[in-house]
Amino acid sequence: MIARFDWGTARMPRTLFIDSTPDIDLVWKRVHRPDDIAVAVSMGPVAEDDIPGKIDGYDTVINDATYFSEATLKRCTGLKHIVFLGTGAASFVDLAAAQRLGIKVSTIAGYGDTTVAEHAMGLVFAAARHIATMHGIVRSGGWRPMQGMELRGKTLGIVGLGGIGREMARIAQGVGLKVIAYNRSPLADAPVPMVTVDELLAKSDIVSLHLGLNDATRGFLDRARLKKAKPGVIVVNTARAGVVDEPALFDLLRAGHIGHYATDVFAKEPTAPDDPLLKLDNVTLTAHAGYNTPEAAMTMYRRAIDLAAAGP
Repeated sequence: MIARFDWGTARMPRTLFIDSTPDIDLVWKRVHRPDDIAVAVSMGPVAEDDIPGKIDGYDTVINDATYFSEATLKRCTGLKHIVFLGTGAASFVDLAAAQRLGIKVSTIAGYGDTTVAEHAMGLVFAAARHIATMHGIVRSGGWRPMQGMELRGKTLGIVGLGGIGREMARIAQGVGLKVIAYNRSPLADAPVPMVTVDELLAKSDIVSLHLGLNDATRGFLDRARLKKAKPGVIVVNTARAGVVDEPALFDLLRAGHIGHYATDVFAKEPTAPDDPLLKLDNVTLTAHAGYNTPEAAMTMYRRAIDLAAAGP
């Protein structure tokens, strides 16, 4: 059901924000201006079978977290343009199918580099000092002081030195971490020493993942690479779950070779009750919220409106 119409022109809007949320809507209302294109706003989530009917009459969809499979895209006969709120459209849209069907998919990069890096650094602190574990114990009436890791002088390895990775390097150096990085393509202006992925895994006390998910990076940290990591390493993932071989990760967490996994991203979101990670003590889990601050959101929604206005 359409929750609200924003009228920016005299005609029926051709753009639908398919799956807003109450939190998103609070910021959206601050960003969408009277002189912007008209955008109909519908509250999510949206069941797959309901998508074609929901977007009937619209040629552009702004999408936060709705799954567009090939079968669904084929049923959306009037759809010309999907504006995905973020960079990881491949996790929510069958991009190859969209291309075959002539549906443009736009993504929004750089809107939350600092915000996501700050969240990643928060996960580093939480994992190093077992903050979430002790929080749960104390709240349940227990008391278990746990020995943690002092970060100063330790080595942080950043995998993927794009905008978020560079912000992560800046923040990490500020707290006294030694920072090294690996990037899949050569960089002429890297702010930290660049190394091979094997060297990074061997030297790093903490590994922070900042890779986009595509065919080349899916399962990038596979079992063989995870075994090359320093024993007891902390792995932080604010990228996409698919860049890690999760069965291998689970096995190595249970064995203690990976000391802690702190992640903001999952293969299925919301997480399934039987997700193996939920059974482990040496994990810190957040609900894909690394991007979620008003500052980042305002930038993202502004760019989404402008992309929708530009057309397919």
